[in-house]
Amino acid sequence: MADGITLEVCVDHPEGLAAALEGGAGRIELCSALEIGGLTPSAGLLRAASSSPVPVVAMIRPRGGDFRFNEAEIGLMLHEIDAVAVAGLQGVVLGASLDNGQLDARTLERLVRHAAARKLGCTLHRAIDLCPDLAQATLLAIGLGFERILTSGGARKAPDGLDGLQRCFDAAAGRITVMPGSGIDAGNAGTLRARLPLTDIHASCSVPLAAPSPQVAEFGFDAGGRRQTSAAKVAALKAALLA
Repeated sequence: MADGITLEVCVDHPEGLAAALEGGAGRIELCSALEIGGLTPSAGLLRAASSSPVPVVAMIRPRGGDFRFNEAEIGLMLHEIDAVAVAGLQGVVLGASLDNGQLDARTLERLVRHAAARKLGCTLHRAIDLCPDLAQATLLAIGLGFERILTSGGARKAPDGLDGLQRCFDAAAGRITVMPGSGIDAGNAGTLRARLPLTDIHASCSVPLAAPSPQVAEFGFDAGGRRQTSAAKVAALKAALLA
């Protein structure tokens, strides 16, 4: 925590987890496949994170693509929530959308109720950024029992979504935590902090990994775009939040 602001760092492998903790993260978002926005982490990664000295929340997203889930996929998500509870983590991160981009309240109610029964807190992820009305979506998240919203304010990157973020904060009125995320680093954190009443902030604090070998890429084993959490970038962002 930096001056009352909790820094949540998203990671997708054990080395990233270790780097985030070394840099001073106050909370971990555990995922796989961060290059496509994060998927549900494996059972092994859940276990690796179970001894973390800071709270860990796990992504619940069974596939890439949109957030319109059918009944079979919802069933997978319910089982994945169970796995997070068994691992002893503190919460889950999830979202679901309708065809028009609005939040799928019926599906979210099922998922949140399932998580709450297992004493897991819930964060609404950036499915909210597809919503046509961010304030209305924030109110819905409050009603559904989410404790936190991860959002870039409807923009691709949070520093470009300050107006949307402000609408979320205004609608939240202190009843739910609004956590800006996407594209945040030590260089722009001060702008967000000056404009918004931050209590939480989310970042990957990562650097690109080397491109895959031509043979690996040719076989389709790596599409590129993978990144590695940097302890130095975590520490720099934490310092910027204190400056």
